[in-house]
Amino acid sequence: MKNGFLIRNWIYFPLLPFAFSLGYGSANAQSYPSHPIRWVIPFSPGGPSDIIGRVFANKLTETMGQQVIIDNRGGASGIIACDLVAHSTPDGYTMMQAGTSAMTVNQHLHAKLPYNAERDFRTVSELVATPNILVVHASVPARSVKELVALAKGKPGQITFASGGSGTANHLSSELFKYVAGLDLVHVPFKGTGPALTAVLSGQVQMMFSNMLPAMPQVRAGKLIGLATTSAKRSPAAPDVPTVAESGYPGFEAESWHGVVVPAGTPAPIVKRLYTELKRITDDPTVKERFAADGTMVVGSTPEAFAALVRSESAKWAKVIKAAGIKAE
Repeated sequence: MKNGFLIRNWIYFPLLPFAFSLGYGSANAQSYPSHPIRWVIPFSPGGPSDIIGRVFANKLTETMGQQVIIDNRGGASGIIACDLVAHSTPDGYTMMQAGTSAMTVNQHLHAKLPYNAERDFRTVSELVATPNILVVHASVPARSVKELVALAKGKPGQITFASGGSGTANHLSSELFKYVAGLDLVHVPFKGTGPALTAVLSGQVQMMFSNMLPAMPQVRAGKLIGLATTSAKRSPAAPDVPTVAESGYPGFEAESWHGVVVPAGTPAPIVKRLYTELKRITDDPTVKERFAADGTMVVGSTPEAFAALVRSESAKWAKVIKAAGIKAE
């Protein structure tokens, strides 16, 4: 009976739902934002995601006129945060800082997820992109990729590498390196890049493919040794550090990226407003300079361009995961 009522109303008032939808979105956009916004980061404090997020959240607070509050939801390689945001009210007051693992990797590692990366999110903008850097603790007797490979082959199953969790960008970079170099390395996952990097700094773990943003200050201070970057060309932030491709593995390339997504169903005018404000931030010369020093490139893409990146990266990592036989841990 209820369904019949809805059908009859649709027959007699075919434009009513559409008009209501437009009015709802327009009204929300005009008054948006009227209270604080939650910026969900899928990893723990201290890592690259957190560093990047706090810069943008602080700037967005200034431009939007409402407090943008950081909500760190680390764990399960971003699955916990994705589940939270995917099922949040699509009103523009919950957004997520999405990266490689959350949007393009997890679905290829896990048979069942509580969210669908393509269906449950709406892309807003890619913010930054950065290569990873292969770093080792100073006690590791290797000062080049060649020496590290020789060391690892002489000690199969004894060299450990840290990551921010299974399926994260630094984990995949390590697994790809294992695959192309034919190494037997032991994975030690942590709940975020920050704790993982701390483990390498303390010598608890011997090596890591870290995001350059938190790693470069440690490399410059001599606390970590930078052996190679994962970009196609040398990073301007570390011109003396060769790439993995230069070090004997042509074609090796793996960059991390961070962008903003909102729950699917978020009204288009609100998505447009968020993109406009974020673009204003990514165009800011002081923001570009802030990240360039540590090898991070500020992007600021459109929602459509970011969606295309997510699709292409998903296809790329699906092939890598299958070829390397990577499994969720």
